[in-house]
Amino acid sequence: MNTNDFDFELPDELIAQTPLEVRDSSRLLILDRKNKSMTDSHFDSILDQLQPGDALVMNNTRVLPARLYGEKPETHGHVELLLLKNTQADQWEVLAKPAKRLRVGAQISFGDGRLMATVLEELEHGGRIVEFSYDGIFLEVLESLGEMPLPPYIHEKLKDRDRYQTVYAKENGSAAAPTAGLHFTKELLEQIEAKGVKLVYLTLHVGLGTFRPVSVDNLDEHEMHSEYYQLSQEGADTLNQVKENGGRVVAVGTTSIRTLETIGNKFDGKLVADSGWTSIFIKPGYQFKVVDAFSTNFHLPKSTLVMLVSAFAGKDFVLEAYRHAVHEKYRFFSFGDAMFLS
Repeated sequence: MNTNDFDFELPDELIAQTPLEVRDSSRLLILDRKNKSMTDSHFDSILDQLQPGDALVMNNTRVLPARLYGEKPETHGHVELLLLKNTQADQWEVLAKPAKRLRVGAQISFGDGRLMATVLEELEHGGRIVEFSYDGIFLEVLESLGEMPLPPYIHEKLKDRDRYQTVYAKENGSAAAPTAGLHFTKELLEQIEAKGVKLVYLTLHVGLGTFRPVSVDNLDEHEMHSEYYQLSQEGADTLNQVKENGGRVVAVGTTSIRTLETIGNKFDGKLVADSGWTSIFIKPGYQFKVVDAFSTNFHLPKSTLVMLVSAFAGKDFVLEAYRHAVHEKYRFFSFGDAMFLS
């Protein structure tokens, strides 16, 4: 299968640059894969798509203000770091700009020395391993000095950084938001729970690889980035019970899907308490073992996320839905509208 099979035309003006004032006021394109039908709606109508006895599974990762702007003390040259992964203690894998200035031993100062970084190792594609030194608690220092790492296609400043967090964000560690969850309000979740739907939370820390385009023509040659996930015993027990009782597992976003399917693959379709790193690549031909339905945003052309959605509902139907969304001027990507697939 070829990467170009998942291309589509997308006008720049449909790429949402700012979040809507009210989270659940976004639009929702409802897809029925069995009947190949599409319905234009609004996100709060997701309540009608969920049934008593279903489980709604959400990723409770919290985005770190992971973009830091500093300088090299000896030259005052400007440096930008994007934190990707906490490797050990105060050591982090980062993406550096301009990386060529940052050789092993180089130091970077942030906030007039409140935070210092020393380069320990050089990696490919501008990656570095750095060690931070600071006084106090690292996350508090990061909150005061860092900026939200918005995707490269968003050019507007984010006025309220909480709008790049879900209302249920809890576990620190993501370099990007699980954006399908941005549409939910606390009130909508209360309504969903009151309907008899189980709310289940898992964690997958979203990495920068989410935004990396597929660089090979043959999908069999593509290597997925690796991301850390975790599902609790309570969450696993709830989901297994829902399945046994004939309910559906409804995932919020591709990160929840990748976590659930990773565990399902490891344990023959059953869900158990589990954590680790996943690099699962879900593309057409994949047989879903856990997820019965899901909501997701509209994704980049030729991205692994479009491929995942196509694996669930069929490439031709998904691309037809994307053409419909473009024609109807749905808002795309992180701050955009959503689709629900069942």
